[in-house]
Amino acid sequence: MSDSETMPGATAAEAPGSAPALPREALEIASGYAFSGPALDLGALLWDGACLPDAQVRIPLPMLNRHGLVAGATGTGKTKTLQLVAEQLSAQGVPVFLADVKGDLSGISAPGQPDERVTGRAGQVHQQWTPAGFPAEFYALGGLGHGIPVRATITSFGPVLLSKVLQLNPTQEQSLGLIFHYADQKGLELIDLKDLRAVVAFLTSDEGKAELRTVGGLSTATAGVILRSLTAFEAQGMADFFGEPEFDTADLLRTAPDGRGVVSVLELPAVQDRPQLFSTFLMWLLADLFHDLPEVGDAERPKLVFFFDEAHLLFNDASKAFLDSITQTVRLIRSKGVGVFFVTQTPKDVPSDVLGQLGNRVQHALRAFTPDDQKALKATVKTFPNSAYDLEELLTGLGTGEAVVTVLSEKGAPTPVAATRLRAPESLMGPVDTGALGRAVRSSRLYGRYAQAVDRESAYEKLTSDKPAGAKGPDEMREAARTPKPKPQPSMVEQVVGSGMFKSLARSVGTQIGREITRSLFGTARRRR
Repeated sequence: MSDSETMPGATAAEAPGSAPALPREALEIASGYAFSGPALDLGALLWDGACLPDAQVRIPLPMLNRHGLVAGATGTGKTKTLQLVAEQLSAQGVPVFLADVKGDLSGISAPGQPDERVTGRAGQVHQQWTPAGFPAEFYALGGLGHGIPVRATITSFGPVLLSKVLQLNPTQEQSLGLIFHYADQKGLELIDLKDLRAVVAFLTSDEGKAELRTVGGLSTATAGVILRSLTAFEAQGMADFFGEPEFDTADLLRTAPDGRGVVSVLELPAVQDRPQLFSTFLMWLLADLFHDLPEVGDAERPKLVFFFDEAHLLFNDASKAFLDSITQTVRLIRSKGVGVFFVTQTPKDVPSDVLGQLGNRVQHALRAFTPDDQKALKATVKTFPNSAYDLEELLTGLGTGEAVVTVLSEKGAPTPVAATRLRAPESLMGPVDTGALGRAVRSSRLYGRYAQAVDRESAYEKLTSDKPAGAKGPDEMREAARTPKPKPQPSMVEQVVGSGMFKSLARSVGTQIGREITRSLFGTARRRR
């Protein structure tokens, strides 16, 4: 079966570049996109101001785990590009994750509405456009907004990502890691913010200062700064994002009964004013996937393609250690079958070490109104392979729904740069109404699992609750915390992994080997399945 027969909305079986009337330069570009295996259709080649529908621009499906970048100025069509790619991935049986910052991607679950613009675009690029909705799940951070609540425990989130959310400096980040280590040693489980706040408050209290001395390198002043940051963070309404039941990222890897990949849409409009929080939460999702998924190498199709919108927010004011961890996560998660697409305005928003990992590029129009814009334009042009186009002129002249594309071929080599008029998405280009969205959320089989928050006994209750008669007092409780509870005789491996020295290595932000053995690259704890 040909690709055009397996892909919804694909063109007739005309080999790209086969039309003899195409100019020689256009034929050379089109030949770089004549893939033999399954591929996603992006659109038709633009050359010398004309759209050439016989020259189709595509992305090989196996190359989607080589990561990518979708960039462009506001209003140039980045969101519709995400929707177009997500639809075709779903149709090919690949689950997709979309971060919906503006709240207009929920329409992927409903069939599109034909109008003159849609039918006109389809005709220009020889697209057999058919309205179609795709299987979707809707999530919201902490249940703030329309969606199934997504929560993480403080222990799972880990000190490195939490430091980014709290905007701590490197010294404070290391100190927070020591506080996590102390809580581990004492059996004080960190489920939500009040648990961590209770541990820090105890360490800075008169009765806890003796304990503080056992945590090497942690000063009372630094612990106080962390406590104030936590208190302010909680006062801003952030407590709902941390707790149980914790979201299982394996739920992002599902397919529908008809074989199509489920599109997971994380609704973020309600937290747009908290960019540090939602961008770091997205990184937690990736980190959790990273240390849970097995190695698969180069597969015929990705296990998941993850679209990271407003990507610049993740990198702003990030420490070198944090950026190193992002770079390593992006580099290594490819072998686990996960593709990551960063979505932002210009390539310069993404650090060069990360940008170097992104093999697929869809660059929408850039504006050059100011000297800074001109500088960004020149820097963007330098990130592309040599091209037959004048890219500086082309990138400022692209219309909405047009982009400059280069991807990795089936052999892993970059394709020629191709100016492209993109296809129209087949699902609704806009949000579904709130009533339909609410019904979709409540009818999901995941709603019952995650909707109701659970607050079980953890560090906060152990440190602050009034004990009934006969219960242990604070001193006895601390002594009991120092004494491990009897457990079944562990195996030799369990003895090593469970030893205090091993855990200390794992928690220490400065100990790379320990962190890689038991945790993700961000120090997040392994999930207990």
